[in-house]
Amino acid sequence: MSITLTAQDTQTLRIAGWGAISLMSAAGAAGSAHKVATEGSIALTSATGQVGHVLAKAPKGVKYGKTVAALADQVLPALTASMSLLQQQDPAEADNFRRTVTVALEAATRNQKGRPSPTLTEMARKITEALDAA
Repeated sequence: MSITLTAQDTQTLRIAGWGAISLMSAAGAAGSAHKVATEGSIALTSATGQVGHVLAKAPKGVKYGKTVAALADQVLPALTASMSLLQQQDPAEADNFRRTVTVALEAATRNQKGRPSPTLTEMARKITEALDAA
């Protein structure tokens, strides 16, 4: 089944996916924010299906918040909105989006020595919660 996405829908999906990686990077800054962002970005650009085509590009012209809290205020609602949008149009693509973001979170935390920090773990929980809120 093919879904129809407006330019705003596409932007929301990109803000959600790429913003989730930005949140993980900000939360993992005590370790290596660059490694977190790199691993998460590779996972996003490796997505398949229609969601993969959308997430292949980072959002253009987005001004993210300057603090983690401000960034979360933008990204967490975008994750929930993305899931709602996709569930209405094609539940399989909603599952694909959720799996893609989840794999990106796992990839971002995998790079940590030992166990991920409590901050990184908590951010992953908040992101997963936002995905499941739809």
